[in-house]
Amino acid sequence: MDALGLARLQFAVTTSFHFLFVLLTLGLVTVVAVMQTRAALTDKPVHARMTRFWGRLYVVNYALGIATGIVMEFQFGLNWSGLSHYAGDVFGAPLAVETLVAFFLESTFLGLWIFGWDRLGKWVHLALIWLVALTAYASAFWIMVANAFLQHPVGHEERDGVLRLVDFPALVANPLFGLAFLHVLLAALTVGGVFLTGVSAYHFIKRTAEVDFFRRSLRTGVVLTAIVTPFLIGVGFGQFPIIGEFQPGKTEDVSGAGGAGLGFMIQIGLVLFLVSWLTVPLLFRDWVVRMRFPLYLMVIGIPLPFIAAIGGWLFRELGRQPWLVYGLLRTEDALSDVSREGMLFSFIAFTAVFAVLAIADWILIARLVRRGPVDAPAPVSPLVPAL
Repeated sequence: MDALGLARLQFAVTTSFHFLFVLLTLGLVTVVAVMQTRAALTDKPVHARMTRFWGRLYVVNYALGIATGIVMEFQFGLNWSGLSHYAGDVFGAPLAVETLVAFFLESTFLGLWIFGWDRLGKWVHLALIWLVALTAYASAFWIMVANAFLQHPVGHEERDGVLRLVDFPALVANPLFGLAFLHVLLAALTVGGVFLTGVSAYHFIKRTAEVDFFRRSLRTGVVLTAIVTPFLIGVGFGQFPIIGEFQPGKTEDVSGAGGAGLGFMIQIGLVLFLVSWLTVPLLFRDWVVRMRFPLYLMVIGIPLPFIAAIGGWLFRELGRQPWLVYGLLRTEDALSDVSREGMLFSFIAFTAVFAVLAIADWILIARLVRRGPVDAPAPVSPLVPAL
């Protein structure tokens, strides 16, 4: 594999890893916000305990996801300097808004939420988690605006051989942005629902004493998945006419990795839709808990929405090749002047770092899952010694 192939493979690996963290973060923060809202409205201890338990898992994933995002950012300067030189004025604008506004606000609100347990009023504390959720959505919003520009460049004019931003609202009005952004949010909610379902099923397999706790969590996960998946599938298919209009080659040729990714995405989406709706009737009278076989399927199903999401991303990104900025900048022309040996070294180094972060995330989350809910009013920080 030459330097270009290694650079593309490196970005695919690191972006895929980071995307997995993002999906779980977006899905869990929404669930945690809803749980805390129920706790504030009902004053039932079980909802507060659910907020703490699932909140801990969310914060661990968020903290390690930040690290993957920081590592990924280095690649724009190291491997793809041609993109920064040619289209940085346009492509960098939404990324700057995401970093300076959405990400910093999200981190600030999350810090106040983590260390505000039993120190802030319940309504202030509740407002903080919803602000965390909204700013997390805002981060995804601006990232998808930047990605849509690569898919269909708008709002620019070329001066002296480089692109200059002349119409910022046009970036948001990009026809390849709206449904794609909604698709990502629905995918994240599906990931959150399936994760809730699988973890709760695991505790029932282990014959947990926290029956009411995980019964409520299981119902939340199954119902959320059942509600979201029809919209997820509908929005996914709804993008095909738009993609066919602006990138006809992508929909005409579905061979290779991109086509395989599309196939995985559609098949897994349909499976999740059918299974979640077939499971809803089993929630009554705890039939699903007594029938242990479905519980094992729920645990095994945790990776499925992640696989589907990566498949969809491969279809979206590989389908526009050989263009990095569609119709304007070829991928090979954006590559930095780096030797094959240097690119191979950075690929191995970045992949190793991401593997360590992914393993650490798995170990910490698995440890918290096995530990189960606790009553101690400790902060939700992943740095708590009890972990």
